[in-house]
Amino acid sequence: MKKLKVNDIEISYNVIGEGDPLIFTHGHSMNGQQWEPQIKALCKEYQCVIWDVRGHGSSTLPPGKGNPDDFSRDLVALMDYLNIEKAVLCGLSMGGHISVQCAIHYPERVSGLILIGTPYTNRYNWFEKYATPISLLSLRLLPFHWTASWIASAMSRINPANKAYVLESFQCMTKANFLAHWEANLKMESGPQLHKVSCPTMILLGSHDKMVARQQKSLRKGIPHSEYYTIPAADHLTNRDNPKAVTNYIHQFMKAME
Repeated sequence: MKKLKVNDIEISYNVIGEGDPLIFTHGHSMNGQQWEPQIKALCKEYQCVIWDVRGHGSSTLPPGKGNPDDFSRDLVALMDYLNIEKAVLCGLSMGGHISVQCAIHYPERVSGLILIGTPYTNRYNWFEKYATPISLLSLRLLPFHWTASWIASAMSRINPANKAYVLESFQCMTKANFLAHWEANLKMESGPQLHKVSCPTMILLGSHDKMVARQQKSLRKGIPHSEYYTIPAADHLTNRDNPKAVTNYIHQFMKAME
């Protein structure tokens, strides 16, 4: 992975292939390697960019409280450095929300969105409003290796091979970075601004993904020009549970954008 110093941090990234740019953003506690199954297939036709969000993988995180606006700001800075004027953004979970924020705040830089298992708020209903602060407190109290083991097990119910990847990605993080970033992640809010997303959007949800399923109908309703598909035999780590189906949908979307 290459390094870029910007916005008081060091971003780790890689560019594979040539063609229309397609930028992949991973989920929380993962890293850019999450997208390996898709990159292998799509780099033959497109300029595929993967990166580690601040505090993840090999990207650094400054001390102190995080600002959720920094996530999309970092992505745009990476695009500037790579001379990418406009790109299709593909993200899963937190990575999808960062992509949505980019489309809201920097619409001139986003030609399309592919959102996989993506939340757009952490205050969707009363359950989330109360569960979010409780989850943050619980994660502060739990030993970090317990958190890693629990999330790795949850992300590998469909595809057991995911467990090794998730545990490896956790080894790249400190507990302090995990908590600081998670707290900032929970502050991201796009609900009142979804209507500002003006680019073509494809929403994908794993058939077994209960984590964000309740938000998907309103996400589709809130974003104009959006389409929705279910990925069979997949949970929240959708792109690794059913990589072929996800890759096919991404390829279909990119072809429609040509």
